[in-house]
Amino acid sequence: MDKAVDNMQAIIFAAGSGPKTGPDKTTAVDKNGAIKLVDAAKKKGIERFVMLSSAGSDNPEQAQEGMRHYLEAKHDADEHIKASGLTYTIVRPVALTNEQAIGKIFTDVKVDHTNKVHSKGRCRRRSCPISHRGKNIQ
Repeated sequence: MDKAVDNMQAIIFAAGSGPKTGPDKTTAVDKNGAIKLVDAAKKKGIERFVMLSSAGSDNPEQAQEGMRHYLEAKHDADEHIKASGLTYTIVRPVALTNEQAIGKIFTDVKVDHTNKVHSKGRCRRRSCPISHRGKNIQ
């Protein structure tokens, strides 16, 4: 992993195990892969890190059973980067839809999990909590 981050100034972790994998792959990618990349960034002195997480990862115990393991893995990776000392941003997007876009995005500390993002990247009703270097920003 160290060699993969040579000469990097910043890292964006946007990998995911995908919806059709089991708990072992989720742990390997969404938790352990993220943690290894955070550790490599710290070792190489890369101070800026963006973690693409998930809405609900701040409280995985409240998730439906089918999502709990995934959100626990994301939670553990989020907590690891918070404790790393790196300058970080954690983005926790909500679900995508095929509804008509309204062209707006809303960021907040807490998410209304009924809000959604349009699947073409244009925002519909949307809440996206963002943590930055240990402090939540709006």
